[in-house]
Amino acid sequence: MDTKAVILARAAELLAASPNGDVSTRAVCEAAGVGQPVLYRLFGDKDGLLSAVVDEVWDEYLAMKRAARHSADPVDDLRRGWDNHTAFALSHPHAYRLVFGSTLSTPPAAAAEAMGLLTGILERLAAQGRLRMAPADAARFVMAANSGIALGLILRPGTYPDPAVSTAARDAALRAVLVDGASPAPRAAAVAATTLRAHLGASDLYTPGEAALLDELLERAQQQAG
Repeated sequence: MDTKAVILARAAELLAASPNGDVSTRAVCEAAGVGQPVLYRLFGDKDGLLSAVVDEVWDEYLAMKRAARHSADPVDDLRRGWDNHTAFALSHPHAYRLVFGSTLSTPPAAAAEAMGLLTGILERLAAQGRLRMAPADAARFVMAANSGIALGLILRPGTYPDPAVSTAARDAALRAVLVDGASPAPRAAAVAATTLRAHLGASDLYTPGEAALLDELLERAQQQAG
Protein backbone atom coordinates (compact mmCIF):
# COMPACT_ATOMS: atom_id res chain seq x y z
CA MET A 1 0.00 0.00 0.00
CA ASP A 2 1.10 3.56 -0.61
CA THR A 3 1.51 6.02 2.25
CA LYS A 4 -1.98 7.51 1.91
CA ALA A 5 -3.63 4.09 1.93
CA VAL A 6 -1.62 3.05 5.00
CA ILE A 7 -2.68 6.19 6.89
CA LEU A 8 -6.32 5.63 5.98
CA ALA A 9 -6.20 1.98 7.03
CA ARG A 10 -4.58 2.73 10.40
CA ALA A 11 -6.95 5.65 11.02
CA ALA A 12 -9.96 3.46 10.24
CA GLU A 13 -8.72 0.83 12.70
CA LEU A 14 -8.19 3.42 15.42
CA LEU A 15 -11.61 4.97 14.78
CA ALA A 16 -13.36 1.60 15.05
CA ALA A 17 -11.52 0.78 18.29
CA SER A 18 -12.02 4.21 19.87
CA PRO A 19 -14.35 4.24 22.89
CA ASN A 20 -15.70 7.69 22.03
CA GLY A 21 -15.21 8.00 18.26
CA ASP A 22 -12.24 10.34 18.45
CA VAL A 23 -8.72 9.73 17.17
CA SER A 24 -5.67 11.95 17.37
CA THR A 25 -3.47 12.69 14.41
CA ARG A 26 -0.49 11.80 16.57
CA ALA A 27 -1.85 8.30 17.20
CA VAL A 28 -2.61 7.84 13.51
CA CYS A 29 0.91 8.90 12.53
CA GLU A 30 2.48 6.57 15.06
CA ALA A 31 0.34 3.64 13.86
CA ALA A 32 1.13 4.41 10.20
CA GLY A 33 4.83 5.10 10.82
CA VAL A 34 4.81 8.58 9.31
CA GLY A 35 5.42 12.10 10.57
CA GLN A 36 2.58 14.57 11.08
CA PRO A 37 3.78 16.81 8.21
CA VAL A 38 3.13 13.91 5.84
CA LEU A 39 -0.42 13.48 7.15
CA TYR A 40 -1.20 17.18 6.86
CA ARG A 41 0.29 17.35 3.37
CA LEU A 42 -1.98 14.51 2.22
CA PHE A 43 -5.20 15.42 4.06
CA GLY A 44 -4.92 19.11 4.95
CA ASP A 45 -6.05 18.81 8.57
CA LYS A 46 -7.72 16.42 11.00
CA ASP A 47 -11.16 17.02 9.51
CA GLY A 48 -9.81 16.22 6.07
CA LEU A 49 -8.36 12.97 7.40
CA LEU A 50 -11.58 11.98 9.16
CA SER A 51 -13.63 12.80 6.07
CA ALA A 52 -11.38 10.57 3.95
CA VAL A 53 -11.56 7.78 6.55
CA VAL A 54 -15.35 7.96 6.61
CA ASP A 55 -15.52 7.69 2.83
CA GLU A 56 -13.17 4.71 2.98
CA VAL A 57 -15.32 2.94 5.60
CA TRP A 58 -18.57 3.79 3.82
CA ASP A 59 -17.30 2.66 0.42
CA GLU A 60 -18.02 -1.02 1.02
CA TYR A 61 -21.61 -0.25 2.00
CA LEU A 62 -22.13 2.13 -0.92
CA ALA A 63 -20.54 -0.33 -3.34
CA MET A 64 -23.17 -2.88 -2.33
CA LYS A 65 -25.91 -0.32 -2.98
CA ARG A 66 -24.41 0.67 -6.33
CA ALA A 67 -24.31 -2.96 -7.45
CA ALA A 68 -27.77 -3.89 -6.14
CA ARG A 69 -30.22 -5.00 -8.81
CA HIS A 70 -33.56 -3.25 -8.86
CA SER A 71 -36.49 -5.19 -7.44
CA ALA A 72 -39.71 -5.41 -9.42
CA ASP A 73 -41.23 -3.11 -6.81
CA PRO A 74 -39.20 0.00 -5.85
CA VAL A 75 -40.88 -0.03 -2.42
CA ASP A 76 -39.02 -3.26 -1.67
CA ASP A 77 -35.77 -1.48 -2.56
CA LEU A 78 -36.76 1.42 -0.31
CA ARG A 79 -37.45 -0.87 2.66
CA ARG A 80 -34.25 -2.85 2.11
CA GLY A 81 -32.25 0.35 1.73
CA TRP A 82 -33.57 1.67 5.06
CA ASP A 83 -32.77 -1.60 6.86
CA ASN A 84 -29.26 -1.80 5.36
CA HIS A 85 -28.66 1.83 6.32
CA THR A 86 -29.61 1.15 9.95
CA ALA A 87 -27.55 -2.06 10.04
CA PHE A 88 -24.49 -0.20 8.74
CA ALA A 89 -24.95 2.51 11.36
CA LEU A 90 -25.03 -0.05 14.17
CA SER A 91 -21.99 -1.89 12.77
CA HIS A 92 -19.91 1.28 12.23
CA PRO A 93 -21.22 3.76 14.81
CA HIS A 94 -18.26 6.15 14.78
CA ALA A 95 -18.01 6.39 11.00
CA TYR A 96 -21.78 6.84 10.84
CA ARG A 97 -21.84 9.56 13.47
CA LEU A 98 -19.14 11.50 11.62
CA VAL A 99 -21.41 11.69 8.56
CA PHE A 100 -24.77 12.40 10.21
CA GLY A 101 -23.93 13.67 13.67
CA SER A 102 -20.93 15.96 13.28
CA THR A 103 -19.93 19.17 11.56
CA LEU A 104 -16.73 18.25 9.75
CA SER A 105 -15.36 21.21 7.83
CA THR A 106 -14.66 18.81 4.95
CA PRO A 107 -17.98 17.03 4.27
CA PRO A 108 -17.61 13.33 3.41
CA ALA A 109 -18.67 12.46 -0.12
CA ALA A 110 -20.50 9.43 1.28
CA ALA A 111 -23.47 11.51 2.45
CA ALA A 112 -24.12 12.97 -0.99
CA GLU A 113 -23.82 9.60 -2.70
CA ALA A 114 -26.17 7.93 -0.22
CA MET A 115 -28.71 10.69 -0.86
CA GLY A 116 -28.32 10.28 -4.62
CA LEU A 117 -28.95 6.53 -4.47
CA LEU A 118 -32.04 7.07 -2.32
CA THR A 119 -33.35 9.74 -4.69
CA GLY A 120 -32.96 7.30 -7.59
CA ILE A 121 -35.34 4.82 -5.93
CA LEU A 122 -37.85 7.57 -5.23
CA GLU A 123 -37.68 8.79 -8.83
CA ARG A 124 -38.74 5.31 -9.94
CA LEU A 125 -41.70 5.50 -7.57
CA ALA A 126 -42.61 8.97 -8.84
CA ALA A 127 -42.58 7.68 -12.42
CA GLN A 128 -45.10 5.02 -11.34
CA GLY A 129 -47.41 7.62 -9.81
CA ARG A 130 -46.82 6.37 -6.26
CA LEU A 131 -45.11 9.35 -4.63
CA ARG A 132 -46.89 12.15 -2.77
CA MET A 133 -44.15 14.73 -3.29
CA ALA A 134 -41.16 15.51 -5.45
CA PRO A 135 -38.44 12.81 -5.24
CA ALA A 136 -35.87 15.27 -3.84
CA ASP A 137 -38.26 16.31 -1.05
CA ALA A 138 -39.15 12.70 -0.29
CA ALA A 139 -35.44 11.79 -0.20
CA ARG A 140 -34.71 14.51 2.36
CA PHE A 141 -37.64 13.35 4.48
CA VAL A 142 -36.71 9.66 4.37
CA MET A 143 -33.01 10.31 4.96
CA ALA A 144 -33.75 12.57 7.92
CA ALA A 145 -36.02 9.94 9.46
CA ASN A 146 -33.60 7.08 8.80
CA SER A 147 -30.51 8.90 10.06
CA GLY A 148 -32.42 10.27 13.05
CA ILE A 149 -33.50 6.84 14.27
CA ALA A 150 -30.06 5.39 13.53
CA LEU A 151 -28.36 8.10 15.59
CA GLY A 152 -30.85 7.50 18.38
CA LEU A 153 -29.95 3.80 18.44
CA ILE A 154 -26.23 4.65 18.49
CA LEU A 155 -26.16 7.58 20.90
CA ARG A 156 -29.15 6.82 23.17
CA PRO A 157 -29.32 3.03 23.54
CA GLY A 158 -31.04 3.44 26.91
CA THR A 159 -33.86 5.37 25.27
CA TYR A 160 -33.95 3.09 22.21
CA PRO A 161 -33.08 -0.38 23.58
CA ASP A 162 -34.86 -2.29 20.81
CA PRO A 163 -33.52 -1.93 17.24
CA ALA A 164 -36.99 -2.96 16.01
CA VAL A 165 -38.00 0.67 16.51
CA SER A 166 -36.25 1.28 13.18
CA THR A 167 -38.81 -0.92 11.41
CA ALA A 168 -41.71 1.01 12.92
CA ALA A 169 -40.08 4.32 11.94
CA ARG A 170 -39.44 3.01 8.43
CA ASP A 171 -43.06 2.04 7.89
CA ALA A 172 -44.29 5.39 9.22
CA ALA A 173 -41.90 7.30 6.95
CA LEU A 174 -42.96 5.32 3.90
CA ARG A 175 -46.62 5.94 4.64
CA ALA A 176 -45.86 9.65 4.71
CA VAL A 177 -44.29 9.76 1.24
CA LEU A 178 -46.13 7.03 -0.67
CA VAL A 179 -49.59 7.15 -2.20
CA ASP A 180 -52.06 4.88 -0.42
CA GLY A 181 -54.49 4.60 -3.31
CA ALA A 182 -57.23 6.63 -1.61
CA SER A 183 -55.99 10.21 -1.90
CA PRO A 184 -58.51 13.08 -2.01
CA ALA A 185 -58.72 15.09 -5.23
CA PRO A 186 -56.20 17.84 -4.29
CA ARG A 187 -53.66 15.25 -3.20
CA ALA A 188 -54.30 13.21 -6.34
CA ALA A 189 -53.53 16.30 -8.40
CA ALA A 190 -50.22 16.74 -6.57
CA VAL A 191 -49.37 13.08 -7.21
CA ALA A 192 -50.20 13.49 -10.90
CA ALA A 193 -47.93 16.55 -11.13
CA THR A 194 -45.13 14.67 -9.39
CA THR A 195 -45.51 11.78 -11.83
CA LEU A 196 -45.45 14.03 -14.89
CA ARG A 197 -42.35 15.84 -13.63
CA ALA A 198 -40.62 12.48 -13.16
CA HIS A 199 -41.21 11.65 -16.84
CA LEU A 200 -40.09 15.01 -18.24
CA GLY A 201 -36.39 14.21 -18.15
CA ALA A 202 -36.86 11.06 -20.23
CA SER A 203 -39.10 12.69 -22.85
CA ASP A 204 -37.84 14.03 -26.18
CA LEU A 205 -41.15 15.69 -27.03
CA TYR A 206 -40.08 19.09 -25.73
CA THR A 207 -37.22 21.48 -26.28
CA PRO A 208 -35.14 22.24 -23.17
CA GLY A 209 -36.95 25.55 -22.81
CA GLU A 210 -40.38 23.92 -23.11
CA ALA A 211 -39.42 21.22 -20.63
CA ALA A 212 -38.18 23.82 -18.14
CA LEU A 213 -41.42 25.82 -18.47
CA LEU A 214 -43.59 22.74 -18.08
CA ASP A 215 -41.58 21.63 -15.06
CA GLU A 216 -42.08 25.05 -13.48
CA LEU A 217 -45.85 24.92 -14.09
CA LEU A 218 -46.10 21.39 -12.72
CA GLU A 219 -44.10 22.36 -9.64
CA ARG A 220 -46.51 25.23 -9.04
CA ALA A 221 -49.51 22.91 -9.42
CA GLN A 222 -47.84 20.42 -7.11
CA GLN A 223 -47.35 23.01 -4.39
CA GLN A 224 -50.91 24.38 -4.68
CA ALA A 225 -52.49 20.92 -4.67
CA GLY A 226 -50.27 19.60 -1.88
